[in-house]
Amino acid sequence: MDQRALQRSLGPKTASADPMIGKVVAGRYRLETRIGEGGMGVVYRARHVLIDRVVALKLIRPDLRGETHLRAWMLREARAANRVDHAHIIDIHDIGETEEGELYLVMEYLVGTPLSAELARGPMPISRGVDILEQMCAALARAHDLGVVHRDLKSDNILLTQRGGRKDFVKILDFGLAAIARDPRLAPKGAVFGTPEYMSPEQARGEEATPHADLYALGVLFYEMLTGQLPFRANDRETLLEMQRTAIPRRPRSIRPDAHPQGETIAMRLLEKDIRKRYRDAHHLQEELKALQRSLPSTPWEIESGGEAVPAPPPPPPPQSAGVTEWANRTALFARMAARAYPAGNAPPDIQTALAQLWELAAKANRLEGEVASHTRKLEALERRGRALRAEIGRKVEELAHEESRVMREAGADGEDVDKVRGELAQAEKLASEAKQLADGAARQGAFDRSVFERAGATAATVQAKREQLARYESKKNTRETTARDLRRQIDELRGQLTRYAEALEEDLGQGREKVAQRTREGLGFEKAFSDASNLLLAHLRNKPECRDLVAELLTANKDANAVPSESGEPKVSLEKRPGA
Repeated sequence: MDQRALQRSLGPKTASADPMIGKVVAGRYRLETRIGEGGMGVVYRARHVLIDRVVALKLIRPDLRGETHLRAWMLREARAANRVDHAHIIDIHDIGETEEGELYLVMEYLVGTPLSAELARGPMPISRGVDILEQMCAALARAHDLGVVHRDLKSDNILLTQRGGRKDFVKILDFGLAAIARDPRLAPKGAVFGTPEYMSPEQARGEEATPHADLYALGVLFYEMLTGQLPFRANDRETLLEMQRTAIPRRPRSIRPDAHPQGETIAMRLLEKDIRKRYRDAHHLQEELKALQRSLPSTPWEIESGGEAVPAPPPPPPPQSAGVTEWANRTALFARMAARAYPAGNAPPDIQTALAQLWELAAKANRLEGEVASHTRKLEALERRGRALRAEIGRKVEELAHEESRVMREAGADGEDVDKVRGELAQAEKLASEAKQLADGAARQGAFDRSVFERAGATAATVQAKREQLARYESKKNTRETTARDLRRQIDELRGQLTRYAEALEEDLGQGREKVAQRTREGLGFEKAFSDASNLLLAHLRNKPECRDLVAELLTANKDANAVPSESGEPKVSLEKRPGA
């Protein structure tokens, strides 16, 4: 069906709302409805025209198409998120450019509630807030271990879904500003990106975002969960950025007296202006959150809060279109109409040609659908193997990084001990020097005061003991730092392995997707030809008295397949193919 005719039939409001609805992107994803808009793109619910997959498809905003660095960021979004491959980070299925040069991302379609909608209802029970925060923390730990920083964490980017009967299953969305570590080329120097309410002090100063910036954003989110409000609020961006840089937030219990004390401690530490005072990394934070979870009552948060969770939105509707297998049935109906209208077999040549074309197209489309299904199964198998390997490497990296975090924290504590003992040694050496001078002076004068010599001996012994203690602490510190360096070497090797594998996989997937795209474009050509021939037959046969019941049967069957009037008022047959039909 011609898209412009469809828009006219639906009326000016629907057509003008979004002209992209109904368009097929990259020859295979038909846009069904607009579901959101972010800083860089518009997101649609879409459906592959031949495979049974409902997806979320993001198109780069038209006004940003000329922004080459933003286009590069969007490409990097998919690669970064895919390499992380964590249960709490949205899956990316496909990425590419349309023939018109539009960049698109194809992501898993999620049904759930944004965290922002839940926070709008007020403070959360501590058990629910910690559970949500711990899931986010687990995802960010994996991302940070692999060199990916989100840079724009906020409540709108956190979706609460249901999975396996579990409520509040977290999915982090939109790694649109994610940055692969050591690759600053795509960001203009000094640029300030992000959402001011959740922006870290260093981001507000225009500095490069590090994993600590994501931890700060977690602090803002946890603060909201504890109090029902943001730590900083202002009417203009610059004031808000200045507050992020310099202002100290009120303690949660000064806003909500019943806020959990340990929760308050965690939130305030995450919101420290000095990154050295925040948690060392997401692994460190996760340990604290798990310890807090163990100390909380096991009562479900729904009972604790005295209410039920907001029910999840319904899943996407099934496709309202006939499958390829229906083409033969419709062709058979047209053949029966022609036989009734021309029992002697003397149908006009164009009718005979159209019927023959329908049979041929139905057979071709059926074979083509089988080919696409075969290619798709191979692609999905490749994606599964890739996902399994990425997840395996990610888990290994996570385990090593968790151990590295622990060792480095212990090395940090050893370093504090070294500094403390070094200071004590300097003081002891000073006292020993003074005592020795007194003892030497007494010896020269022949004044053998026993206490003077005992003090000199004692201070010398103290110096020796402190030196030995310092050596032990330095040895412990050096051993742990050596262990941490070895862990880091193993992590870097695994990350390099993951990068090499991901690049090879992306090349293989790209080739496979192009095969599917070529076949799908061919299928869309069959679809148009079938629709044109069908409408030619319908226009000729619909007013034949002997065909009225068959025309009614055809139109009834087509009603759920988006049949709409044409410009002339004649009914037209929509033959959009459905995945897996």
